[in-house]
Amino acid sequence: MVNIRVGCQTEKPSKTEKMNRNRQNFPILITERLTLRKLSKNDSEEILQLRSDTGINKFLDRKPSKTLEDALNFIYSILENEKDELFYWAITKTGKDKLLGTICLFDFSGDLKKGEIGYELLTEYHGQGIMIEAAKKVLEYAIKTYGLKAIDAQTHKDNQHSTKLLEKLNFKKLNNVIENNPNLILFRLTT
Repeated sequence: MVNIRVGCQTEKPSKTEKMNRNRQNFPILITERLTLRKLSKNDSEEILQLRSDTGINKFLDRKPSKTLEDALNFIYSILENEKDELFYWAITKTGKDKLLGTICLFDFSGDLKKGEIGYELLTEYHGQGIMIEAAKKVLEYAIKTYGLKAIDAQTHKDNQHSTKLLEKLNFKKLNNVIENNPNLILFRLTT
């Protein structure tokens, strides 16, 4: 996106416009062991695994995927919505392309001071420190690149792994009630 011209003057683009302009090149994030890249249709088998896993879905209020077509439709919906202030990364081991899980930033406030993080990991990769490594990188990116002052996360009250992860990342539990779902707990990281 270019600067907006008003008469003969040029106004600086807003933070939202800067964000959208920067989004033309999807940010690839790299950690010591991981590469966080753009989701692709080649991830459909792993997305089907994630979205049909009963252990993962018991904490999420979503309709499970049943077919590869369901997974592809989900991927296409993510790719279509990325331009609308959604960052959705496939988590992979550096040098390998297989999706291990996903992590996303979304629901940015109008002034870009607040957003939300979400994540899920194939169960075979639990307990290996993958999600904390990925989340630290995404949080660093959100804070340094966009200056977010608060990042929210919602997790099911019985999802102890997610609760422990958020606490390790210095998120604080809030007493706010999540509308329409009393089983969810709201956590917030402030910078």
